[in-house]
Amino acid sequence: MTRTRPGIRAADLSREDVRSTVAGLLGVGAESISDADNLIRHGMDSIRIMKLVGGWRRAGADVTFQKMAENPTVQSWHELLTTGLAAKTAGAEVVRHRVDAGAPFALTPVQRAYWIGRGDELALGGVGCHAYLEFDGNGIDPGRLEAAVREVVDRHEMLRARFLPDGRQQILERSPWAGLTVHDFTASDAAAAGQGLDAVRAGLSHRRLDVAVGEVFDVQLSLLAAGRARIHVNIDLLVADVASIEVLLTDLATAYRVPGGLIPADGYGFAQYLEDHRAWSGQPGVAGSPAAVARDYWRGRIPALPTSGPQLPLATRPEDITRPRFSRRGFVLGTKEWGRITARGREHGLTPAMVLATAYAEVLGAWSADRNFLLNVPLFDRQPLDEAVPGMVADFTNLVLLHVDLRQPVPFAQRARELQHQVQQSASHAQYSTLNVLRDLRRAHGGKRVGAPVVFACNLGSDLVSPAFRAELGELTWMLSQTPQVWLDHQVYRTDDSVRLAWDAVDELFPPGLLDDMLRAYQELLNWLAAAGNEWTDPATVSAGGAR
Repeated sequence: MTRTRPGIRAADLSREDVRSTVAGLLGVGAESISDADNLIRHGMDSIRIMKLVGGWRRAGADVTFQKMAENPTVQSWHELLTTGLAAKTAGAEVVRHRVDAGAPFALTPVQRAYWIGRGDELALGGVGCHAYLEFDGNGIDPGRLEAAVREVVDRHEMLRARFLPDGRQQILERSPWAGLTVHDFTASDAAAAGQGLDAVRAGLSHRRLDVAVGEVFDVQLSLLAAGRARIHVNIDLLVADVASIEVLLTDLATAYRVPGGLIPADGYGFAQYLEDHRAWSGQPGVAGSPAAVARDYWRGRIPALPTSGPQLPLATRPEDITRPRFSRRGFVLGTKEWGRITARGREHGLTPAMVLATAYAEVLGAWSADRNFLLNVPLFDRQPLDEAVPGMVADFTNLVLLHVDLRQPVPFAQRARELQHQVQQSASHAQYSTLNVLRDLRRAHGGKRVGAPVVFACNLGSDLVSPAFRAELGELTWMLSQTPQVWLDHQVYRTDDSVRLAWDAVDELFPPGLLDDMLRAYQELLNWLAAAGNEWTDPATVSAGGAR
């Protein structure tokens, strides 16, 4: 979380205060950052800028993500914080209306979409928004692991949430989790153990957890010969975004290593956060409030927006698939290639996430019947409205629509800058939900079906699995996610100095081999971007036959 000195107003921050805060967030020495340095070249990215915006707004500054992202320098940010953009009530906190922590409370727009989308009657429904992870380790003690899971569930209230028939959520005093299921393959030979593990994966990886009774999180354990073990983790993404999974796994390792070692929750819960966020955003009917400004921004963009995602070749209609099954394909971009892409991107003032998003968009456009389309981009919009927020497990996800227009060839760096600027603007107007934008878009086109079923989700701010978890409980060896109404979901995770790029998709939708061809073209395009001597001044060349 971004912090200032206790009691200091954002308007009173010195330039050295800004430099020190930025350096601390980037993990570099303050002396290495000059006033005019483009901070993206030091590793600043969208997630970090959003953290800074939230912290400085909490300290009283009327700054936005867009304004800070337009000119990311210490000098510019200091001017934003200390001149005409300081809030009239500098230093004021959100006026907090206390909520009843045990009472039902409303879903966020994204939660509501996930909850409705899991219904059997919808196209590509019948699945929960769900993540499944496997970790391979050694010497895992079942009793200690079960106790650690219970400690984590007690610590994080959303792991005890149930979802009511009226579309609200409520925190239970106790979780319905029955305890650790143990699959014992210690006496099996390698072939039989492999078959057993495959059966466990098949049974767990596509679960639709019973969220109506509070079944939102599960951990199981497979014991193997020679002390080896596999931990199976299920979590419904109604209660956790990717940053929350990082928190959950880190806390699980802590509780396993030191029973009773987790810091107790301080009573600030998700219901209170949502109430504070509503107060912070203001009302759409109040002119000049963030909610009203965001609504006007998106409604102003409606006439120019396309109505659908990329029109990829399909083998069957989405509405004809009664039980979607997701599969994962992907690759790891090595340290050398990732280092070159990151360095070249920073030279152009581009975040690594936007370099990947642009390359992904180029590949989608090569196969799309219309090169003018929408891409669905999740924002991990965790605003620091309280000191407890960074350590919370909950779904803080927001969504923005990225308008990708590839009808004219332009240099790759220029294309990426244009898309990055659009994301910066959209992220500053995220108080008007994407569900509302799609509703407005449908209304503007006379009720025509609209949607954005292709997703780009990137989390490069930190490792998905912390070193502490890996040392204590094992390495991540397999993962799959699924989301209702989504065709293709590209997820990006950092793993040490390399990057894991994964595509989760409903294979049945697409002709055989299509996704493999697209992924191969994507990898080839990234290799082209990483090639020595490539200045990104040429357009990316991608065709249905592959990348340049």
